[in-house]
Amino acid sequence: MVSYVKTNGITCFSKESITFAAVKEKQKKIMKIVVLDGYGLNPGDLSWQGLQALGEVTIYDRTAPDDVVHRAEGAEIILTNKTVLTAGTIMSLPKLKYIGVLATGYNVVDTEAAKTQHIVVTNIPAYSTESVAQMVFAHILNITNQVGYYATENRNGRWSRNLDFCYWDQPLTELSGKKIGIIGLGNTGQATARIALAFGMKVYAYTSKEQQKLPAGITKCSLDELFATCDIISLHCPLNHETRHIINTRRLEQMKADCIVINTGRGPLVNEQDMANALNNGMIRAFGTDVLCMEPADPNNPLLTAKNSFITPHIAWATKEARERLMDICLQNIKAFINGTPINVVNQ
Repeated sequence: MVSYVKTNGITCFSKESITFAAVKEKQKKIMKIVVLDGYGLNPGDLSWQGLQALGEVTIYDRTAPDDVVHRAEGAEIILTNKTVLTAGTIMSLPKLKYIGVLATGYNVVDTEAAKTQHIVVTNIPAYSTESVAQMVFAHILNITNQVGYYATENRNGRWSRNLDFCYWDQPLTELSGKKIGIIGLGNTGQATARIALAFGMKVYAYTSKEQQKLPAGITKCSLDELFATCDIISLHCPLNHETRHIINTRRLEQMKADCIVINTGRGPLVNEQDMANALNNGMIRAFGTDVLCMEPADPNNPLLTAKNSFITPHIAWATKEARERLMDICLQNIKAFINGTPINVVNQ
């Protein structure tokens, strides 16, 4: 556990002879900060000014695994989004005191190795909740109303050639009264439920929370009931040994033939080959996902060519508003660390 003690009124870091007062003094002497993969957070529409005010900052758009140690050499603070920091890498950076993950998930960092070296690791919680819930319904509405399909048809002149004032050859579905099953009722699951209720949907959830503690309008149910009865299923659970491939052939066979599955959680929640088979065989209506098991997408991924498979490139988190929150929380995390009161620590 990373510990913090008071000494003569000064908050001190537990690592041998390293105090936060000393860290603050180093910061005054220009703390070295390296951003290993800043492009995802800021492709040019945000400002790094707040970070640059905290020290000598070097920002790389992307960093290959073989370049991490060289680029991070001498850094006291490293920021990473998807660039992996292994135990070996961490051990090779003796000046490193702090790792800031520019995301909620922090599996890219060997947190145990960091803890052994008394390096604080922080993440960015709950910055993209509303944006991700919005993407859930972007997928749902695209599937139920086929906006993209009809826009393309009309761009190709189909409406102009039509004999009647309108046409449709894809099913159109009203959401009001439909059942949505939410697997995992954390921040994003609850935000998705609020939107669903606003559409007049009936909301069911598979969650460890007790029914009396659920927000109004949400009914707790078993997985079997959820898979068998819901019209739409949305995944918001963490990825672990119990949830990996929670969507598989057995579960797909339980679903209604017109069921829609949405995944904005983690790619491996879904067995991709099983899902592709189900779509191609008409077992369910459609699959909308913002995440895949391998990213960027493997060109041979069966979902890329499966029927009624709608894939966005892991962008649910990437609205400008969400990224601005991410940047703000990142700066708050670093300032709190420098001041000796670290927040959002994930390796205590």
